[in-house]
Amino acid sequence: MCGIVALVGSQPAAPQLLEGLRQLEYRGYDSAGLATVTSQGQLTCLRAKGKLVNLSQRVEALGAPGQCGIGHTRWATHGKPEERNAHPHRSVDGGVAVVQNGIIENHRQLRDGLEASGVEFQSETDTEVIPHLVSAELHRRLQNGEQPSGSTLLQAVQTVLPQLQGAYALAVIWEKAPGALVVARRAAPLLIGLGEGEFLCASDTPALAGFTRTILPMEDGEVALLSPLGVELYDGEGVRQQRMPTLLTGTDHVADKREFRHFMLKEIHEQPETAALWVSRHLPAGLPASMPVALPFDEAFYAGIERIEILACGTSRHAALVGAHLLEQFAGLPTSVHYASEFRYAPPPLAPNTLTIGVTQSGETADTLAALAMEAQRRSAHPDPAYAPRQLGVTNRPESSLSRQVPHILDIGAGIEVGVAATKTFMGQLLAFYGLALAFAARRGSRSAADIQALVAELRMLPQQLQELVSLHDQRSEALAHRFAETQDVIFLGRGINYPIALEGALKLKEISYIHAEGYPAGEMKHGPIALLDAHVPVVSIAVPGTVFEKVLSNAQEAKARDARLIGVAPEGPDTALFDDLLPVPEVSEWLSPLLTVVPMQLLSYHIAAHRGLDVDQPRNLAKSVTVE
Repeated sequence: MCGIVALVGSQPAAPQLLEGLRQLEYRGYDSAGLATVTSQGQLTCLRAKGKLVNLSQRVEALGAPGQCGIGHTRWATHGKPEERNAHPHRSVDGGVAVVQNGIIENHRQLRDGLEASGVEFQSETDTEVIPHLVSAELHRRLQNGEQPSGSTLLQAVQTVLPQLQGAYALAVIWEKAPGALVVARRAAPLLIGLGEGEFLCASDTPALAGFTRTILPMEDGEVALLSPLGVELYDGEGVRQQRMPTLLTGTDHVADKREFRHFMLKEIHEQPETAALWVSRHLPAGLPASMPVALPFDEAFYAGIERIEILACGTSRHAALVGAHLLEQFAGLPTSVHYASEFRYAPPPLAPNTLTIGVTQSGETADTLAALAMEAQRRSAHPDPAYAPRQLGVTNRPESSLSRQVPHILDIGAGIEVGVAATKTFMGQLLAFYGLALAFAARRGSRSAADIQALVAELRMLPQQLQELVSLHDQRSEALAHRFAETQDVIFLGRGINYPIALEGALKLKEISYIHAEGYPAGEMKHGPIALLDAHVPVVSIAVPGTVFEKVLSNAQEAKARDARLIGVAPEGPDTALFDDLLPVPEVSEWLSPLLTVVPMQLLSYHIAAHRGLDVDQPRNLAKSVTVE
C-alpha cells in the first residue's frame, strides 16, 4: 500500500525523492518522510503527519543534504497515522534508516527480543524492528574487524532478512556507507530505475518515469546494492544475478491532471480514449469471422478449456462479475468469480481443463497474486495433466509482478490512473472480458456469426457513445449532486449483466463520498432490503431494455411506493417516466449496456463527493494498490 523511493547518485537527493513521492502519493497519504546522508556521513531524517505537502514544507525549512536517500508515503497498518509512526525509522544510534512497504508478521516476537536486549522503541509500527536488527548486525561486523562499506551494509541486510516473516519491500541507508543503499523485496513490488551514474528504486513506475525509462523489476526474494558505480543484484540465496533491464513503454506514466479539478474526473473523461485504443488494438478492420477479436494468444491458449474461474478484489471483482456473465451467457463457458482473499483459505474442489484468470489493475494486489500462486501450486501437484495450471492475468501494468507470475497477460492499456477510486481501469477490465467472450464464443460456436458481428459493431461505436455520455452526465450529475447533501444511505439496483454495475456504483459512492451505499439484484429487494426504504433513502435503478427490463421497472415501482426518491439509469422513453430523476444512456443491446450504464454512476459519485468538499483523489483510509493482505 505504501510508496517507497530510494536514490543514490551525484545530485541532491531530496528534490528527486519528493518528486518520486508525489508520483506515489496515491499509494498512501497518512504521513510521509525521507532520510538523506551526505558524503561526510551526516544522516538527516525528516517526517510529517498528513499529506506530502507537509513534508515538503519541512524539507524546505530545515534542509536534507546528501546525494543518497530514501523516502516513504504511508498507508497506516500498524500504528496510528502519527508522526512518530511515519517512516523512515532509525536505529537507536540513529545511524541506520529504513523505509518499508508491507507487513512484518512476526514483528511482535522480534520486538520482544529487541526490547529484552535494551532497545527502546519509538513507534508502534512493525517496520521499526528492521533498523534495530540491521544496526545490531552492523555493530557485530564492525567489532569483528569489517570495514564500513556498501558491501558490509548489504551483507548485514542479507543476514537480517531471513528473520522477517511476511511481505515487504524495503530500502536501507547507513551513515557509515554514505554512497550506498540496499533494497530488498518479498511479495511486494519494487523496481530499479537505471540512470547515468544515478539509480532510483521505487514501488511503482510513475516515480521512475520522470527519471529514466530503463528499469529493472526486482524478482521475489532479491536484494540489491545500489551505488553511483552500479547495481549489484542478488537472489535470496546470495547468488549474484545478471539480467537485462527493460524499457517503460508508452507516454502516460507521469501523472498530469491537465485542466481538470481532480484526477478522478480527468480519468472518467479519458474513458472514450481507453475504449478507442482498445478497439484499435483488438478490433481492427479485416479480421476473419472465425477470429472476431485480436488477442495476444495462440490457439493452444484456448484449446480444451471447459470452465473458467476468476480471482479478484474490489472494483476488479465487479468487472469479473460482468465478465462471468459474458463468458457464461454469450460464450457458453461455465465461469465462477471468487474473492481472492477468500479463495486462498477456502478454494473450491479442483476441476479439470480450467482457466484461472487473475484481475488486478496494478498487477500487485497481494491477495490476488497469492491466490494465483496457491492455485498453480495445488494444480501442479495433481497427477492428471487435465488439472495442470492454465493462468491469465488482466492488468493495467504489464511490467508488474503479475506479469512475471502468470504465463499470459491481457494488458488493458488504460494508462496511469492516479485517482484511488478506479474508473478508466474498470472500463479497460470490462473491455478485456468482452474480448475474451468474443474469442471463446467464436471458437466454441456458442453464438452465431451474426450475433458476434453485431456485438463487434456495437463495440466499434462505443468510443463515440462514451464521449457523448461523459459530456452529458458531467453536467447532469453536477446539477443533481446538491440533492445528496444530507443523504446517509443509498440503494443501487440492477439485474442480470447490470447487477455488477449496481455493486460498482455503490462502491464508488462509498469510496469517495463516505455515504453508506449498497448494491442489490433488483429482484432481491422484497427479501429484506425494502425495509430500509423511506423518503430519506434514494434508490438508483439501472433499467436497460432487454430480458429483465419490465421486471426492473416493477422493482423500481415498489421502491417508489415506499416514498424513496427514484433515480433511473436508462434510455429516455415513456417507460422511464416513473423516475424522479433520469440519467439517460443510449439504447443499445443488453450485452453492451454495462459499458455505458457505469458512466453516470461514476460521475454522480464524483460530483456528490466534490459538492461535499471531500478529497476525491485521496479518500480517507484507502490506497490505490493493496499490496498487503
